[in-house]
Amino acid sequence: MENLKELLKNRRSIRKYTEDSISPENVKEILEAALMSPTSKRSLCWEFVVIENPEQLEKLSHCKAQGAKPIAGAKLAIVILADPSKSDVWIEDASIAAILIQLQAEDLGIGSCWIQIRNRLTENGQSAEDYVREMLGIPYGMEVLSIITLGHKNEEKKPFDPDKAQWEKVHIEHW
Repeated sequence: MENLKELLKNRRSIRKYTEDSISPENVKEILEAALMSPTSKRSLCWEFVVIENPEQLEKLSHCKAQGAKPIAGAKLAIVILADPSKSDVWIEDASIAAILIQLQAEDLGIGSCWIQIRNRLTENGQSAEDYVREMLGIPYGMEVLSIITLGHKNEEKKPFDPDKAQWEKVHIEHW
């Protein structure tokens, strides 16, 4: 991308991916973006689980009742975790890391989608967090925020139109 504004306009949630794999160099760049993300008081409370195995991705796609199917078609998924004992703002810290993953992916021409896990349920009513925790052997005490799916885009979406920005949601000095 030429600049941040173009990157922000072009980053859209991509749920359909080609069969092409993501190069190890691109995976490294994406993970570096996450590891460079800021955290409150430099707590570094986040951690990441990278899943590339197609069978694991398929199983992971059943982690919640709706909205997780793109995981099965992804070439890679990154589970975003955090340790709340290290930061009272772990949700914010992990969210920043997740969006930086998505922005770095877009900058590389790779599609991504945020799959919300925290406060979601599987089809049988189990906590999506517990499903992911059990499947991946994540220790208790670590909280699962989301899963970012990644892959080469197999769908086109129009860039965000800045003319459609909802400026009425911006308040200056008071409500």
